[in-house]
Amino acid sequence: MWAAGPRQAPMAANPAVPFSPIAADVLNGLSSTPKRLPPRLFYDDAGSALFEQITKLPEYYLTRTERAIFEQHGTEIVEAAAGQGALTMVELGAGSAEKTGVLIDRALRRNLALTYEPVDVSRAALSSAASQLAARWPELPVRPLAADYANGFRLVPNGAHRRLVLWIGSSMGNFEHTEVVRILRNVRRHLHAGEGLLVGADLAPGKSKQVDVVRAAYNDRSGVTARFNLNLLARINRELGGNFDLAAFRHVAEWNPQASAMQIYVQSVRAQQVAIRALGLRVRFLAGERIHTENSYKYAPRQLAAILRSAGFEPRQGWHDERKWFAVMLARAA
Repeated sequence: MWAAGPRQAPMAANPAVPFSPIAADVLNGLSSTPKRLPPRLFYDDAGSALFEQITKLPEYYLTRTERAIFEQHGTEIVEAAAGQGALTMVELGAGSAEKTGVLIDRALRRNLALTYEPVDVSRAALSSAASQLAARWPELPVRPLAADYANGFRLVPNGAHRRLVLWIGSSMGNFEHTEVVRILRNVRRHLHAGEGLLVGADLAPGKSKQVDVVRAAYNDRSGVTARFNLNLLARINRELGGNFDLAAFRHVAEWNPQASAMQIYVQSVRAQQVAIRALGLRVRFLAGERIHTENSYKYAPRQLAAILRSAGFEPRQGWHDERKWFAVMLARAA
């Protein structure tokens, strides 16, 4: 084990390493006790590609369950959101927009004047999604926006179009409840009263869903989730001149029943020191020491409704799958 003394040591910053927007998050998080890194750092281009692989894993029920809800209730959802007017769908953290394609299809079948505005930090994901959508629906206007929606961005009105903001894929579960409210309040500030918000949330384990089902979704046998988690360290190496040895860390995912959350960590398998040149920082790790990278909260429907109300939205309608593992809720800006 390391001897007593400072666990983070300064070193000379290397000016040859280019500035990265993740620098402040990494500096603050790895200088904290306990260590942490925010989950938004997962989604560089490599991380976004790995997450797309995760969504297709047999253990990862969330994506296919939400898609099944859209397949079964998509027309009803679109009609409830759009009424008889034109509609702009704004999707936060759009990724590949694969599930959203179901809703787009339902809207276009109703001959709605539809515009789609995907928002994502990954320009590669946005470019890929826009190309696929254009190939399928050349008449669909697509207006991508590369932005970190968690840190504030502006929704631009689209003429007479009613707007529907999509925060689906259980993405809200990756944020603390206070952060969810902050993000949604920012969204609410840019919406007119009556415009819509559609959220997707993974439901908490209970009679219809065992905890083991949830655990397996974050501990897949093929190790894709582990690679996704460890990509955080690889990203620090790439962007900040870090020298993390990924083989010296492992992926840990544990269920916390008190928090109703899967808690995700990167754990050091031995005592070691890591240098991050762009930050002028050396970070010491004890054997078994962890970096907290994510909480994935699971909700009760009443809890989800309460969060929406506290952010200035009024829940209007909800849908779930037959097993009641996942919920989609439509709310209106109050």
